[in-house]
Amino acid sequence: MMRAFGRQPPRQGGAVRPSRSLGLEMLWRVTGTAGSTILLCLLVMSSAWQRWVADASSERAIDAERSVLTVHVYKAGLFSSFGHDHEIGAPIQTGTFNEEKNTVQFVIDARTLRVRDADVSDKDRAEIQATMLGPKVLDSERFREIRFHSTEVNRLGNNKWNVRGDLSLHGQTRPVEAVVERQNNLYRGSTQLRQKDFGIRPVSVAGGSVKVKDEVRVEFEIGGK
Repeated sequence: MMRAFGRQPPRQGGAVRPSRSLGLEMLWRVTGTAGSTILLCLLVMSSAWQRWVADASSERAIDAERSVLTVHVYKAGLFSSFGHDHEIGAPIQTGTFNEEKNTVQFVIDARTLRVRDADVSDKDRAEIQATMLGPKVLDSERFREIRFHSTEVNRLGNNKWNVRGDLSLHGQTRPVEAVVERQNNLYRGSTQLRQKDFGIRPVSVAGGSVKVKDEVRVEFEIGGK
């Protein structure tokens, strides 16, 4: 009777069905399910890794040797003919941009700003430089960094964008907007700023008869590594 209980019933035609224990059956099912889950996880991780690599490769560091900020300051006042327009420049120290994600951010060391006026003496240029970096204007020892990061970028056409972002200058952060074009692997753009918006009082001498305008024009040129 025990022998009969342990045997598998014969199949039609006299063939005997191979035996498979319930434990092995369950182990096979669990192993198969786990293997499928692991394979799915590996596929998801691989896809995420590929996306991360693509995103990382599309982000480029700004090349400080090819990237510069230029500020144009214009004269005003009753005797403005005795004053000077000023051109000021500085390298863009660090930053990144990502054309696919439409982002850009950079930092400028305010202490590297240099007056480029060609129509003044070395002595006058040094005085203008000292006034610009000193506490009356930029106060560059106190506010050493000029920072920008984009908040919205809209494509206007082929190789042309409208860029909005926050500019931090002289301890104040204000929204700014610029039109940027890509030309010969360089991104060029410009915007207008008001000095008073950033807590800067425009320089004036002779009781205001000779002074600079509140509005300044800022141009930038950015190249990637």
